[in-house]
Amino acid sequence: MSRLDVFINRMVSQRACLDFGIAATKGMAGPVFELGLGNGRTFDHLRDNTAGRDVYVFERKVESNPASTPTDEQTILGDVMQTLPQALEHFGPTATLIHADLGGHNLEKNDLFARKVSPLIEPLLAIGGLMISSDRMYFDNLVEQPLPEGAIEGRCFIYKRET
Repeated sequence: MSRLDVFINRMVSQRACLDFGIAATKGMAGPVFELGLGNGRTFDHLRDNTAGRDVYVFERKVESNPASTPTDEQTILGDVMQTLPQALEHFGPTATLIHADLGGHNLEKNDLFARKVSPLIEPLLAIGGLMISSDRMYFDNLVEQPLPEGAIEGRCFIYKRET
């Protein structure tokens, strides 16, 4: 499979999973968290499709396209290893939808990072909330969910806090 095919599969899966997550958590009270801004495409998609919900972005440094840059009030700057625990103190376990696209091209490095960050993400999620990730995560109490139609196995993962 070419790198272009891998990229397309990732984008198609990401959109299918985000749309599923947005619909499944519609009507829940609580913020939406975007972990990693990058160019801002998924933030823009979340912002446009979660009307009336607060969307916060966790990023080290904002370098997104101006059309998809969050406001200062929506931006939590710093290393997620520090900002996620701070967010738990501020927000508590209230996030209804969390999306993470934090990895790079090194799958082994991505997996090590996912193991470190998973315990920081898990307590932020509200009961009934969903966590969507481009990498497999490692949670004690979140249950991996089947992928929606259009998503490709291994390109996106969905987890739910049931209790």
